[in-house]
Amino acid sequence: MAMHRFKIATHGPGLIEFTSDVRRWIGAQGGDGVVTLFVRHTSCSLLIQENADPEVQTDLRAFFERLVPNSNHPSMQYLTHTYEGPDDMPAHIKAALMPVSLSIPVVDGAPLLGTWQGVYLFEHRTRPQSREVAAHYRPD
Repeated sequence: MAMHRFKIATHGPGLIEFTSDVRRWIGAQGGDGVVTLFVRHTSCSLLIQENADPEVQTDLRAFFERLVPNSNHPSMQYLTHTYEGPDDMPAHIKAALMPVSLSIPVVDGAPLLGTWQGVYLFEHRTRPQSREVAAHYRPD
């Protein structure tokens, strides 16, 4: 059993891929098992998503911005948690809709991801953030 914490700097809303960091760390563990990733924040998410075409990330961001706009948008006037900025409560809603943890099988020291799959932190806040993703590797 091994534990690690990935530090991820964000620069506003969007998807930040950290697949290579996960691969490198799992490779050092070796063997078969399961890695669990857990983001230690309430206003961002984790996703496994396509990493070949950047338009996928652009469209995902646009979709979630449209689905849950900032609190200063007329459709969001019902929100009461607004004192941390117009992006804060919408960021919490987005994080409630998306995963904050992932479990990935590991075979021969490598995550068993599909050809076009990458591991992403999805930042929902406007300001730059310092995020932490806890990782736990459990060998078979």
